[in-house]
Amino acid sequence: MNKDAQNLEPTYAFSNGEGLLELCKIHQCNISEIMIRREMYLSECSREAVLAEMKLNLDVMREGVTMGLDEPQSSVSGFTVGDAIKLKRFRKRSYLGENVCDMVAAALSVVEVNSAMGKIVSAPTAGASGVIPGCLITAAGQYNISDEKLIEALFCTAAVGMIIAENATISGAEGGCQAEVGSASAMTAAALCEMRSALPKTCLNAAAIALKNILGLVCDPVAGLVECPCIKRNAMGSVNAVVAADMSLAGINSLIPFDEVVSAMKSVGRLMHVDLKETAKGGLAATKTGKELLRKIREALPES
Repeated sequence: MNKDAQNLEPTYAFSNGEGLLELCKIHQCNISEIMIRREMYLSECSREAVLAEMKLNLDVMREGVTMGLDEPQSSVSGFTVGDAIKLKRFRKRSYLGENVCDMVAAALSVVEVNSAMGKIVSAPTAGASGVIPGCLITAAGQYNISDEKLIEALFCTAAVGMIIAENATISGAEGGCQAEVGSASAMTAAALCEMRSALPKTCLNAAAIALKNILGLVCDPVAGLVECPCIKRNAMGSVNAVVAADMSLAGINSLIPFDEVVSAMKSVGRLMHVDLKETAKGGLAATKTGKELLRKIREALPES
């Protein structure tokens, strides 16, 4: 076992938000620090090695943000072509304001790169991979936040995502899009708060607000592809994360605690009809246009 990891007490295990907050209180640190120490213990790696591994993820995320904003990305199906650039060009006229508009454009960039078969980080999933990098990397640039602090913020997202995965799900096939974009939005909201040096309780409060706002969102990929409505839902998830973070930072509390929101999301997922969970049989996939798009894609496929 690595010496650094060996010196850590195996007390950094947590299974829910309440347990995570208790660890933060005991060790007088933020969420990311608990997650870093946990990874050091489990991987038997040094702190430097754990941070270096996350830096690799950040590098890939940053490439995804840049690629789709530098050159139009065309999805395999052709459903979307260069929407990230279109929004970026619209930033000065945006109702969102330039800062948030830039975050959303960056999020679109990443999922467009994914739909064009480019390299991304599936955080928490490929279909919801734009929210975290779009918001965090853009916010870091806007507020002069160092890469060191940005990497720590990614560990905060990991902690929140792990809790959701263990107590509910991050799978659209199991819980609908609330489990994918909803989880991504919650993870991002928490990290945006930590990047502003908020208390752990404030971070999880933001995660609760974000997840509540997307509770019940179905997964209905048109033609079974991770493109429509997935790409635009990353845009919505990004805005939701920013709103949730701002509300929490302003002192607005979620009446329902984070752990209970996660439990509710799991329950809602179980109640969803199978047609609304990634089967492409319901929702937008079942509309007249959705079916027509599926027919065209099938006709374009080479005969076997």
